[in-house]
Amino acid sequence: MISPTGLPQALDSIVAVATEAMAVDPRQFWGIPLALIGAALLAFGAQYQSRGLNKVERLTGESAHAGLSIRHMLKLLKRPSWVVGTVLLGLAVVFQIGSLSLSPITIVQPIGVVGLIITSVLNSRISGVRLGKRVTASIALAVVSIAVFVFVAATNVADQVVTDSKLIAILITFGVVLVAALVMFVLYRHRGVALIYIVGAGVLYGFVATFAKVVISRLQQGDFEWLTWTCVAALAAGGLLGMLFVQNAYSSGPPDLVVAGLTVIDPMVAVLIGILILGEAADAPLWVAIAFAVTGATAMIGVIGISRFHPQSGQSVLDHTGKLPVVTPDDGA
Repeated sequence: MISPTGLPQALDSIVAVATEAMAVDPRQFWGIPLALIGAALLAFGAQYQSRGLNKVERLTGESAHAGLSIRHMLKLLKRPSWVVGTVLLGLAVVFQIGSLSLSPITIVQPIGVVGLIITSVLNSRISGVRLGKRVTASIALAVVSIAVFVFVAATNVADQVVTDSKLIAILITFGVVLVAALVMFVLYRHRGVALIYIVGAGVLYGFVATFAKVVISRLQQGDFEWLTWTCVAALAAGGLLGMLFVQNAYSSGPPDLVVAGLTVIDPMVAVLIGILILGEAADAPLWVAIAFAVTGATAMIGVIGISRFHPQSGQSVLDHTGKLPVVTPDDGA
């Protein structure tokens, strides 16, 4: 019960909370529905691309488990399902760019984890593989962690001016990551380790999302010059190498594992850059940083759990039956 003498103080507290909530720019929430649509397109695109790769493996009689060959790539371009998946992923990128133009990267990038739920259901139904309790629990852990992350970020981060020094810091960091990714690809290309491909793709796409965000921000600031063009080139390089990693990941792991990596590792990298370099959480209290660290760690545990316990992890499509399926060139997609 609030006493009459304490009523003014209580009203002051309510007004202070309301004022703080109103201080958050409502426009930064507009990117959330676009991010949700992009996540759904990502899920369906990944499923179709994986299906196309599996069909090519059957047609050629060669597993891509140890890395895609030029023959595989040429065949993929002729598979309708793979082409449709690529178009859907392209649309997902368009919606993602739209969401980044409206909201801080820390808010919208993690929403892609919705695609993990859709992909898990789709892959389970299409492949007929039932997901066990440990895989389901890992998926739930990743999704809940990201959901809490987005909830905390939505009211504690804001877009900041992208200066030249911030761009240079991002470009230098990306250069180190790009070299490391190329070395990893050369060393592990023929080993078919799905988690390596997925982590590599997730990190690269995290930088791709960051470059998209900073280029959009520089356009909005009216500051588009050679340094911004360098970011565009870095975006293209990261996107191409990331796509190569993703295609190899499909050959050695199920699509829901691939999407898990992209929708958890990708936003974690982008968010770290957004916080540490872009300063999107510069005014956030200490507890927000702790919440980010905890939810980020539990989300990664979820991805590792999916990789470890998924019944299709580390398998090529040719491994499911123990023999080469008979497929004609006109069969399906």
